[in-house]
Amino acid sequence: MNDHDSPRLIADIGGTYARFTLETAPGAYRHAASLRCAEHADFHAAVTAYLAGLPPGLAGAIEHAAIAIANPVEGDEVRMTNYTWRFSIEQERQRLKLATLVVVNDFTALAMALPRLAPGERRQVGGGRARDNSVVGLLGAGSGLGVSGLIPAADGWIALGTEGGHASFAPRDERELSILRHARRRHDHVSFERLVSGPGLALIHEALAGPGAAPLAAPEITRRALAGSDAACVQTLEAFCAMLGTAAANLAVTLGAFGGIWIGGGIVPRLGEFFDRSGFRARFEDKGRFSDYLRAIPTYVITAGHATFVGASAILAAQLRTLRGEQASAVLAQIRRARDSLSPAERRVADHVLAHPRQALQDPIAGIARAAQVSQPTVIRFCRTLGCEGLSDFKLRLASGLAGTVPLTHAQVTGDDSTLELGVKVLGNTASAILQVREQLNRDALARAIDILAGASRVEFYAVGHDGVVADDAQFKFLRFGVPSASITDPRLQPLAASVLKPGDAAVIVSSSGRIDDLLAVADTARARGAAVLAITASHSPLARKADLALIVDHVEDVATQVPMVSRILHLLVIDILAVGVAMKLGSDGTSALPAAAAEGLDEGRPELPPPAPGARRTAPGVSAAAPLARMTSHSG
Repeated sequence: MNDHDSPRLIADIGGTYARFTLETAPGAYRHAASLRCAEHADFHAAVTAYLAGLPPGLAGAIEHAAIAIANPVEGDEVRMTNYTWRFSIEQERQRLKLATLVVVNDFTALAMALPRLAPGERRQVGGGRARDNSVVGLLGAGSGLGVSGLIPAADGWIALGTEGGHASFAPRDERELSILRHARRRHDHVSFERLVSGPGLALIHEALAGPGAAPLAAPEITRRALAGSDAACVQTLEAFCAMLGTAAANLAVTLGAFGGIWIGGGIVPRLGEFFDRSGFRARFEDKGRFSDYLRAIPTYVITAGHATFVGASAILAAQLRTLRGEQASAVLAQIRRARDSLSPAERRVADHVLAHPRQALQDPIAGIARAAQVSQPTVIRFCRTLGCEGLSDFKLRLASGLAGTVPLTHAQVTGDDSTLELGVKVLGNTASAILQVREQLNRDALARAIDILAGASRVEFYAVGHDGVVADDAQFKFLRFGVPSASITDPRLQPLAASVLKPGDAAVIVSSSGRIDDLLAVADTARARGAAVLAITASHSPLARKADLALIVDHVEDVATQVPMVSRILHLLVIDILAVGVAMKLGSDGTSALPAAAAEGLDEGRPELPPPAPGARRTAPGVSAAAPLARMTSHSG
């Protein structure tokens, strides 16, 4: 398989322009175009307009695409900060009929381009010398202020995705103080991005030109300043460059960027000698006791016009290499071993899956059959040849194998789906979420939770709404082990129950959002009573912060429009993990994890709990229920 078996679509989406190109070979960019975002209703419309302008046959040959966008990229949903576009990555991949669609922050892409730029594609401003294998900082002004960095790794670089442009602006002289006062009339929080950006140039000009001056947009301010025809515009651009120097110095000392600070974006590279003569470098080095530290760090202006394309292409290439690697998936390795023994038709299915595993994971059986040019029964025979019961079983195994290397995303259920396709998508979405939680859970936190629950005198489970069934299920399981337990899901009873907890008891609170006031009050009351508080909830939530120990389950569902099915399943699985762990813990201590009488009673639907043994309180080795509990949370990426 060639590195470029088909042209790749590369895009750089900003708040004003959407730039596109095709990479037809490594580093070879053709058919570049720049479209105004305002002239297109949404992201899909802009991409479609670009593809429609390509020579006949090219658009249909594109299988892979990388989009660099001026926005944080977290999960499948993308909502632009500086523009109105929003879209689902997976939906767009399917609508555009792509095998791969990678969407990354534009400055993350630009950062990945830096090691690949030639010496002639940058210009040094001021002194300093870059150290080899050192951290590199990157920032640049356009519609906003992008900030990123590169950390050297054993086999390359790790790009930082940050929102450092939103750090609070710090004035350094009287002129900047007056600008800040003016900006505060418009904005409660004045970040560096509010001033060191295109809109920021207009705001600075407003402050310096004074009342009655005609408002000017950034391009006109820049044009007049470079021509020297307007004193207020010259002052505006000088203030802008000095402020950028402060931001760059802050980034340099924050990252320890001895590899240099690089300046990109849509404004500075166009300033030429004005920027070199400005107060940027003097302000960069003006750091008091750390001035010598900063003098040693070089600063560069990126002059390459296609740098973001280079970085986005590098990220896409890395993902495709991982996807096609021999160790990417046990299922893919199995297909490669079995390929020669397959029938010719089944071999076509194998080749399609090997070339497009993510597409095969998402497509219905009809789509796989059509892409491989075989019948649907052939796809089923192929799956059974690999030891799978059918397509659904095959996809679950494929998803498990790809979980470590391919970002599994939500497959949107549509009204056109058949019953089989509906089932596959629901199972696939749930499997993807389970695999992601498996990677997030903290083993130490789980072990600690099991110790606390096994040593507790009594365990009470608190939840409301759809998580009530999780609490009921937990009570059922723990009663089977002979652990005094209760499920309390009525908000009117919860504060009363929490108020009679005592040291040695444990309260387990289950909440998808971790923001429900009634449950937060339970946590406060339980801790005040000396009970241990465990939470199964979202990271960085108020409940996670209040709990003595939090088991993190991050799965976002729109509870306003749908029943949160997947998160409920994830919470049930965490309860299962805790239940199995407690059963093993109690069994290893020489006690029966499931008394026979209780088991028989439960089998008949009539639980008969044995009386507690004398001194019924159970304390796991090394756990003091009365002692303050260490706060342990698992953090997801």
